[in-house]
Amino acid sequence: MANILLTGGTGYIGAHTAVVLIESGHTPILLDNFSNSTPKVAQRIEAITGVKPVVIEQDVLNTTALVDVLKTHNIQAVIHFAAHKAVGESVEKPLAYYQNNVVGTLSVLDAMAQAHVRHIVLSSSATVYGEHGVPPMSEDAPLSATNPYGQTKVMMEQIIRDVAIADKNLRYAMLRYFNPVGAHPSGQIGEHPRGIPNNLMPYVQQVAIGLREKLSVFGDDYPTADGTGERDYIHVMDLARGHVLALNHLLAGNDSFTVNLGTGKPVTVLQMVQAFEQASGKPIAYTIAPRRAGDVASVYANPELARQLLGFETEYSIAEMCRDAWVWQSRNPNGYDEA
Repeated sequence: MANILLTGGTGYIGAHTAVVLIESGHTPILLDNFSNSTPKVAQRIEAITGVKPVVIEQDVLNTTALVDVLKTHNIQAVIHFAAHKAVGESVEKPLAYYQNNVVGTLSVLDAMAQAHVRHIVLSSSATVYGEHGVPPMSEDAPLSATNPYGQTKVMMEQIIRDVAIADKNLRYAMLRYFNPVGAHPSGQIGEHPRGIPNNLMPYVQQVAIGLREKLSVFGDDYPTADGTGERDYIHVMDLARGHVLALNHLLAGNDSFTVNLGTGKPVTVLQMVQAFEQASGKPIAYTIAPRRAGDVASVYANPELARQLLGFETEYSIAEMCRDAWVWQSRNPNGYDEA
């Protein structure tokens, strides 16, 4: 089994992927600058797996330090999670997003070349399909982004493709996530964004626990089942398993690939709110607000390619996503701060 470097490894998706890597026999090395996470995650991963992963405080922009980590820990592959990820913030702070996400990816690729590491799994996003795609989204759909965050993901993908053309030894897997939600069923790790949540599920969780007064539902006049926007929500444990399947596919000597990771089943905002109310037993107060600029009625995956290539099938239902999110939130109302 292999030593795998996870950039942004103590973040929401990184931590869950580390658990699945350990359970699959791999050794994850978690590198993070803790800008949106905490080193306390390592103890929680140990509580789940019995293995405490190595955690390194470092920034992906420090190429020299990355080279040292890759060589010292005999890394065979990199899973590149480290990135800023808030759409609204990216509009306000585009330079920070291009610097961290795009220049950070250049730094990772440079370090990999110097250390002769030949496999990278990229955390990409369905935002690369922009607002003009027609669902279900397939991997061959044209790419277009409507905000700097999405634009950085388009650029990160293109940079990796270009480097792989020049370096025939580099193999990549680009994973376009849809909407990750939920938490590890143990309640040990989960999502706790700093500041006001940008995504639906953590906001709903915080309303349920009493940290927020009510949810704003942006638009109820979309052409969907109940007028609210619909998205493809995927349990973070299914997503984590998808990373390990993608990694193993590369390590087995297969060619580079790009796949969606989603369920292919759209769920509206109000359907998700109702499911969370049932899972938590708590009423979720909400108000209808105007549509947000750039939001679209419906985004969901065509998951067929991941199924064919990796044997990837999602296992968790919406009810289970809400159940696990609530277990995490109710046991950890302040995230990792009470650990």
